[in-house]
Amino acid sequence: MQKYNSKFKNLRKSYPKFIYEKYFWKISKNNLEVFFDFRIEPDVQFQPKVVIENINKEQLEKIGDRTLNNLVFHLGLIEMVSYWKATCSPIIEVRAGCLNKEQIKWWKDLIIRGMGQFFYENKINFQKPNFLKIKSANVTKQGLVTFTKRLQNRYLVPVGGGKDSIVTIELLKKTEKDSRCFSLNPTEAALKIMKIGGCQKPIVVMRKIDEKLLELNQQGFLNGHTPFSAYLAFLSILAAVIFDYKHIAFSNERSSNEGNLKYLGRIINHQWSKSFEFEKKFREYSKKYLTKDVEYFSFLRPLYEIQIAKLFSKYPKYFNVFLSCNQAYKTASGTKKPLKTWCGKCSKCLFVFTILYPFLKERDLLKIFRKNLFNEKKLLPIMRQLIGKEGFKPFECVGTKKESLVALYLSYKKWKSANCQGRELPFLLKYFKDEILK
Repeated sequence: MQKYNSKFKNLRKSYPKFIYEKYFWKISKNNLEVFFDFRIEPDVQFQPKVVIENINKEQLEKIGDRTLNNLVFHLGLIEMVSYWKATCSPIIEVRAGCLNKEQIKWWKDLIIRGMGQFFYENKINFQKPNFLKIKSANVTKQGLVTFTKRLQNRYLVPVGGGKDSIVTIELLKKTEKDSRCFSLNPTEAALKIMKIGGCQKPIVVMRKIDEKLLELNQQGFLNGHTPFSAYLAFLSILAAVIFDYKHIAFSNERSSNEGNLKYLGRIINHQWSKSFEFEKKFREYSKKYLTKDVEYFSFLRPLYEIQIAKLFSKYPKYFNVFLSCNQAYKTASGTKKPLKTWCGKCSKCLFVFTILYPFLKERDLLKIFRKNLFNEKKLLPIMRQLIGKEGFKPFECVGTKKESLVALYLSYKKWKSANCQGRELPFLLKYFKDEILK
């Protein structure tokens, strides 16, 4: 019998209602500053902030307040998920704007699917009747409207610190499309990538989490994974309209469609908001309720991670700057030390090392990771998880189990065909040869 989280039950009883009270924005110098007011009854309040730097003021005037209010209101809806999770209040009341029945159903579905990992890790029964009810104001005071004007035929490219957005940048350059980079809280890696990629005047957005949430986390309130790519989707729509871009070219790949495990009869996918399922749902919602002209899509959707790795291998100028190890980001959080290295201990590091090994020179790979991860015996359990031989696929942005197997096979073949006389087969490749290929 499944044992559920008693803390979760107590928090829901103590904090019965989460309220999206209001939003407001102002222009400060050349920036658009956006604030959200959230409240959890009886006594918890949050006011997170988002700053979009160097806005296009002329375009902002063309948009009009009612359209901008609608886009900001929706950004607040996805922002609130990060705060609602602290108590998982059974009722979410939206007072900042109006949602019809179809929208309420859509948002409830996004929360349930996008928060699957959070529910699993916190042992929460999200299938329970009346688990979540979303209420909305009957009439919108702001007169929110969908953006209907035509936008310029240009491409906005969201950039993180990993290899995928690099491939999108370089492939779009070959098509000679007019494109511009967009980055949220850009890391050192992201800034370097945009500079090397020749991104002129990237659009930068700074998101500030309310410190009250961090305090609650330290006090033992609920915490965990939220659908970050869904947040980027809503934020990118706002940026595309403000800066006059018709196309938003994300770099989500085919591999993200594979889930990690089954929990309470539902497939839990760490990367659900990167999946094609979410992409379709979001495009439909955006066309109807946000803007008719923006085309949100993933430029790399047909490709698996290993195919993207092969393409990435053709751009050595990025080898020493890209970084998508989440453990490295956590290590640097709150410090002034520059972010420079992969941790070499997590599933993301091992997966990226494995898919790059067949396509990069070994010396180049060792410069990136500072050691040969195939020699790390402690990584064997993670390798077994990646290929589906132990537990479940790690909750990370890694590829499918099948492509991990393919990457290991190609790595083994490459090592075998190289001049390796006198060299011992690396531990993980030896295990692969002896236990998987047998």
